[in-house]
Amino acid sequence: MNSRNRSYISLLGVFVVLFVSFFGNNVIAQDNGLKLGVVDVSRLLSQSPQYLAIMEILQEEFAPRERDIIAIQTSLQEKAELYERDAAVMGEEERQSLEREISNDQRDLAREQEQATEDFNLRQNQELSRLQGILIEAINEFSSSEDYDLVVADALYYSIAVDITDEVLQTLQNSFESVD
Repeated sequence: MNSRNRSYISLLGVFVVLFVSFFGNNVIAQDNGLKLGVVDVSRLLSQSPQYLAIMEILQEEFAPRERDIIAIQTSLQEKAELYERDAAVMGEEERQSLEREISNDQRDLAREQEQATEDFNLRQNQELSRLQGILIEAINEFSSSEDYDLVVADALYYSIAVDITDEVLQTLQNSFESVD
């Protein structure tokens, strides 16, 4: 037997030992009544009443800025249409003045849109960070009250039998209703 075959056999032996160790412990843990749960955090986030309330609050908070941006866009569009329609009959000075206005308004609009987007993203991140704490608290509350030994977030694969997302969503709903 050459050294390459011995290496493969040794490596295979290590994998077998690791496999038996890992899965053997899992079988023992199940026999000892280990209670496992898996939570789909992205689903919790998108379906929780707290998330929906946050998004509604942010939309209301940023609605005035959105209206301002729309007004600037409308004004800019009107000036551009005026320029297109009347540029040929305008005096040189009037035409250049309108061109400068349009150019300045375009810069102002771009700056305002960028600033509004940045501010919205900042506020959204602040609120989502706060919501993350609420989600963790709800998961811990549910897991503790139902005597779970281990709860995992966003596993690659899991059986529906260990999915506790709906139950945690209900905990979030109850918590949200009690605050109202």
